[in-house]
Amino acid sequence: MERRKFGSTDMEVSILGFGGAEIGFEGADAATVERLLGSALDAGLNMLDTAECYKDSEELIGKTIAHRRNEYYLFTKCGHASGLEGNDWDPKMLAASIDRSLKRLKTDYVDVVHLHSCNEETLRQGDVIDVLKRAKEQGKTRYIGYSGDHKAALYAVECGAFDSLETSINIADQEAIELTLPKARERGMGVIAKRPIANASWKYYSFPSVQYHQAYWERLQKLQYDFLKAPMQEVVSTALRFTLAQQGVCTAIVGTAKPDRWVENATLVAQGRLPEETVQAIRRRWSEVAGADWIGLE
Repeated sequence: MERRKFGSTDMEVSILGFGGAEIGFEGADAATVERLLGSALDAGLNMLDTAECYKDSEELIGKTIAHRRNEYYLFTKCGHASGLEGNDWDPKMLAASIDRSLKRLKTDYVDVVHLHSCNEETLRQGDVIDVLKRAKEQGKTRYIGYSGDHKAALYAVECGAFDSLETSINIADQEAIELTLPKARERGMGVIAKRPIANASWKYYSFPSVQYHQAYWERLQKLQYDFLKAPMQEVVSTALRFTLAQQGVCTAIVGTAKPDRWVENATLVAQGRLPEETVQAIRRRWSEVAGADWIGLE
């Protein structure tokens, strides 16, 4: 699988990364996760992204592939107490959260710790950033980053404290392409695209009951891309390769709890770069239709 330089770091990451939310929220068992992640690593994936609040995602990763730790870059997030004493964004809690993540993941260090959807006001106060800087100094993480969107993400990029940015980029969420990506490139930040297939929200024939899919579904109803009429795999291919075509994107994380699904996605990526005329057609349609309130979604 193709790999890209991760900003100014010493990492080269696979263009398709693994997002750990689904294995936690969908209650995957250890045997399934071991097969899923084992086959992904065997196919060339070398980046895993998870978080403190994805239920038992960190524990599942640690339990199943910690013995292959030298084969992948490991990213996690902090910010939500998720059972720890203290409130979200409390500095003492944050430090404890990082330690808990290391224990769950069965590792002495992670490659990146991201602040998880922290608002701009809290970022500007600086305490949470200082916690991550200390973790870096202590060798608990090699790099630090910010995960989020819109104005908070812009501040995170411009403040110069972070090595990486994880943000929403897809056919239904393109604010970051102009708002933060150019500045992140200028500063040598590694960029992880989250939600790269827009939660596959086009698959619903009517308004979805799951809130996670609703905003993108509504946007896609207005965007009416022609390619959405194609078979599911073709749509996924177009959507995923559109995200990876954006200058500055190093890797796109796709989550699944189904072992065969990741291999399918890897095959789609192997088709190569999406034709530039298709990329520009999607961008033009967005410019024509997107409302001022179509900001990046957390």
